[in-house]
Order: sequence, then structure tokens, then C-alpha cells
Amino acid sequence: MRRLSRKKTLSLVKELDAFPKVPESYVETSASRGTVSLLAFTFMGILTVLEFLVYRETWMRYDYEVDKDFTSKLRLNIDITVAMRCQYIGADVLDLAETMVTSSEGLVYEPTNKTQPLFVNLISQVLFDLTPQQRQWQRMLQQIQNRLQDEISLQDLLFKSAMKSSVTALPPREHPPTEPLSACRIHGHLEINKVAGNFHITVGKAIPHPRGHAHLAALVSHDSYNFSHRIDHMSFGELMPGIINPLDGTEKIAEESNQMYQYFITIVPTKLHTRKVYGDTHQFSVTERERVINHATGSHGVSGIFMKYDISSLMVTVTEDHMPLWKFLVQLCGIIGGIFTTTGMIHGLAEFFVDLVCCRFRLGAYRPIEENHEHNISSNHCSEILQPDPPL
Repeated sequence: MRRLSRKKTLSLVKELDAFPKVPESYVETSASRGTVSLLAFTFMGILTVLEFLVYRETWMRYDYEVDKDFTSKLRLNIDITVAMRCQYIGADVLDLAETMVTSSEGLVYEPTNKTQPLFVNLISQVLFDLTPQQRQWQRMLQQIQNRLQDEISLQDLLFKSAMKSSVTALPPREHPPTEPLSACRIHGHLEINKVAGNFHITVGKAIPHPRGHAHLAALVSHDSYNFSHRIDHMSFGELMPGIINPLDGTEKIAEESNQMYQYFITIVPTKLHTRKVYGDTHQFSVTERERVINHATGSHGVSGIFMKYDISSLMVTVTEDHMPLWKFLVQLCGIIGGIFTTTGMIHGLAEFFVDLVCCRFRLGAYRPIEENHEHNISSNHCSEILQPDPPL
């Protein structure tokens, strides 16, 4: 009984075979079909390789939602060099909640040098003393910034390559400086509130004031004012090497001593979920403005560097997506089956037109079937009439 059931099962499976094998003696081959097969296999291989390359690639997906976190602190990372001595300038933050964050809470003032002093009404194109390696790094950073302004997809590449390189870190000097230390590098981080505020660097150190904020600038000579600066790095949130921010590599040369630089920044909280990094950062956009302070002409204000920031209520989640395996297999089957079917149809149509044009029309063998049948009947009838009677 088991053998009978197995035989029935095997016969049933054979009847359901959707791919019957044709014996070799019934298969007819030709050179044209072989050529088409070679072309089909070649095209199929090329498309398969291209589809595999697409399967290996990833893309960034951007999702937007409302940021509900208003109580946590926001980290401000800064690395800026100002062409003034450290004892002459002060950096701090004042937000809309009238909370002042002084630079002593996380910033370091490091004396450095510049190539030459900058005088009033004198424009210097080479202000900061950088080694050839550092100058090459800064030029590369500026080229990336120019590309980012023209090509948005480059930001996706930077997100993918996060944590793979430290392009945002200024390379160290190969040799100690020989010029006098007449500039100041301010670097470090500050913990600020998640409200709009103003980070600024101006003349004098910050001092307590009944109205909230003041800088002691009376003891600094007006001739020593020089707010030419270079921003090596500025970011918000977690420090992620490999991500280029809009102000990285910015270099400004002051034409006047009473120069005022303003940066208006809009911050967007961002969660980055990629194969290499998982963290919270903040993207931002910036617009710039600079002007000379001249009270006689109505241009009022304070000389210095002012970065006014505001935080968006929307949060962006950047996720690195990958094509699933099942989709890759479905597309691969579509490529193979589609090429087989399409090449077979094209070859069949080509054979039909070649046979129609070259064989039937040219040899005169293409006639309607009824006309050929009537012509045969009439010729047979005529032959019967002309044939003589047999002898008796």
C-alpha cells in the first residue's frame, strides 16, 4: 500500500510539472538563435551586476516630527581663532531666559600667533599663521562647503561616512610657532538652554551687571581692536567627527577695527541612525552679515562676533535604509525572465519578417490559398478534356 501511494504521489507530481523537458532529437538549433542567446546572456549578466551594486548601496530617509524635549541642555561646540590677544576678549552666551553662560564653564583660551598685525584700512589676505598641511586642510574644507551649497546629495554621503574620519579637526602644527603669540584660539564646549540665544565674542571680559550682561572694555585700547577670525569648527549637540557643519572653515578678514560680524543660525534637532553611528546631533543653517560700526553715519552697535541662534520646533530623524533581500531577488527574477521573454519575442518577429520579405515576396511564392487551389483544379480539368479516349 505504501508503494502504491508513493507511485500515485510521484505520478501526480509528474503531472503537475510546469517545466517539461523536450528530447534533444526534437530540438532545432540555428546560428541566429545562438547569437541572440549570447547577447541575452551578456545583457542579463550586466543588469545582474548593476542590480547587485544597487542592492549594496544605501540611501538616507528623512522623517519629521515635533520636538517635545524642551528641558534638556544643548551642547555648543566651538573652535574659533580671533586675531586679538586672549586678555583683550571675552566669550559668553546670553539667551532669552536671561541666563548667562560664561566661557569659564567650558571654553579654553589658548594664545596662538598670526602672520602679521592687521592695521586699520589694511586688508591682509594671509592673516593667520598656518602650516602647509593646515592650510591645505582649510582649503579642502572650503571646497566641501562650496559643494554642499550646490549639491544637496553630498550631505547624505557625509552622514554615511560619519565617524570614519576626523576631517573637522584642525591638524596639529609640525613645528612650534616662531612669531609672537598675538592671537587667541577659543575652543571647547558650553551647555546652553534649548531656547534662542546669542553667543558672542567681543572686547573685554564679561562681568556681573544688575541688568544682566556687560563687558569690561574700557581698559582695552581702541587701536588693538581686530576681529578677523577663523572658525575651524562649530556645531550643536554631540560632537561627531566626519560631519561638516556650515561654518566650518570660515575665515573673515576685517577691513576696519570697528568691524561687527553677525551670524544668524537656525538649529534643527536631528537624530542620526546609520549603520556606523547612532546619536543625537543638530543641523543648522546660517546667514551672514558684516558691517563697520560708525556712530556718525548711524551704524550703531558693538564691535565683535555675534552668533544669534534659534531652535526649530521640528525634529528630523535621518535613517540609513537598505534594499531588503526579497526585493533584490524579485527584481533579479524579473530581469532574467523579462530578458528571456523579450529576446524570444524579438527573435520570432525578426524571423517572420525575414521570411516574409526575403523568401515569399522575392520568389513569388506568397499567394492566397484559395487562388492556388482554384488554379490546380482548373489545370486538372483541362488535362482531362484534352486526353484522348482509350481504344475499344
